[in-house]
Amino acid sequence: MPPLRQETDAGAAGLDADALDRLDLHFARQVEEGRLPGFLVAVARGGRVAHLTVHGRRDLAAGLPVTADTLWRIYSMTKPVTSVAVLMLVEEGLLSLDDPVARYLPAFAAPRVYVRGSGSGTVTRPAAGPVLVRHLMTHTAGLTFGFYHSHPVDGLYRAAGLDSSVRPGDDLAETVDLYASLPLQFEPGTEWNYSVASNVLGRLVEVVSGQPLDTFLTSRVFGPLGMPDTGFEVTDEQAERLAELYGETDDGGLEPVPGLPLRGGRPRLLSGSGGLVSTAYDVHRFAELLRRRGELDGVRLLRPSTVDLMTRNHLPGGADLRALGSRPAHDQPGNDGVGFGLGVSVVTDPDRTRSPSGLGTYGWSGVATTTFWVDPGRGLTVQFMTQVRPRSSHTVYPDLKRLVHEALTD
Repeated sequence: MPPLRQETDAGAAGLDADALDRLDLHFARQVEEGRLPGFLVAVARGGRVAHLTVHGRRDLAAGLPVTADTLWRIYSMTKPVTSVAVLMLVEEGLLSLDDPVARYLPAFAAPRVYVRGSGSGTVTRPAAGPVLVRHLMTHTAGLTFGFYHSHPVDGLYRAAGLDSSVRPGDDLAETVDLYASLPLQFEPGTEWNYSVASNVLGRLVEVVSGQPLDTFLTSRVFGPLGMPDTGFEVTDEQAERLAELYGETDDGGLEPVPGLPLRGGRPRLLSGSGGLVSTAYDVHRFAELLRRRGELDGVRLLRPSTVDLMTRNHLPGGADLRALGSRPAHDQPGNDGVGFGLGVSVVTDPDRTRSPSGLGTYGWSGVATTTFWVDPGRGLTVQFMTQVRPRSSHTVYPDLKRLVHEALTD
């Protein structure tokens, strides 16, 4: 497939070219100041790319530029892809959102909920109800991440070797069984906590479909949609296009840091939570599938009603992330007016969001500062790609949303 390319001019798409120039200059300054190595930004309306900019380097030491076909680690942008796979199986009648996860993954048969204490002194009780598939999709299952350092259950994850959500050497089945052996931090379905749940969903896809996760995604999603560069590994032919991954230094600069083990063949653990690499072209195809409510170029993966279900708020009582989140990391102004659907965030109250957003806008981001969103009311899809794992919060996402919305002329 060709690299992503611009298909129409900004004015024809209801966008202000001068405002888009300001967007480019804003992020170009961050490159010149050494805060970003390089970036790609693409804005499309009605399925046609009206703005596409590449700037800076994909590899600073080698002096290699960002190109339209650069490969990026998309990390948690993997989660919506895994959710689409689960919803395909739901449509086929092979499972239901209200099925107990233990029906397919027996290790979840007797979940226990944290009561008090820490470490070996942790006290738990049986959960009042089962963990359901929909709880995994909405991050309301009670699972967590070990790197949060804000709850005793987080510490139990670290003690089990799950500092970065997976234990070195384990495959997906072993990893998910380990999650199931640990306490839930709250009763399933009562709170929201961003977590390892999408890895459990990836394993669910394997068990229900009878195929490894990579096989299912390639044959059922990436192949039909024409996403040739998306997968869990990078071939020798692709390797030259892979961007280097950077982290922030103490003085605000950038240094290479270890990333996903993409080279050397198929990884042992196929992470439905954060394991994919992709390109701007492929991400655009996936975003357009969702914007078009499950169909692209004559290929239908999901019914329109299923995409509508995926992209509306499912949090208990219609709460937003800030109100329902159980962690200090979630109690942020950027979570005001934003709910969560089945694998994507959803804007429920644009007047309360930190950044300009249309009602019903949905999408998700990755830890290496990649993001995409779909604004269905405006026929708008946006993506931003770079490869920086920040030490703390940054303004890339709110700045991007503000600058894109400043460019809308209708």
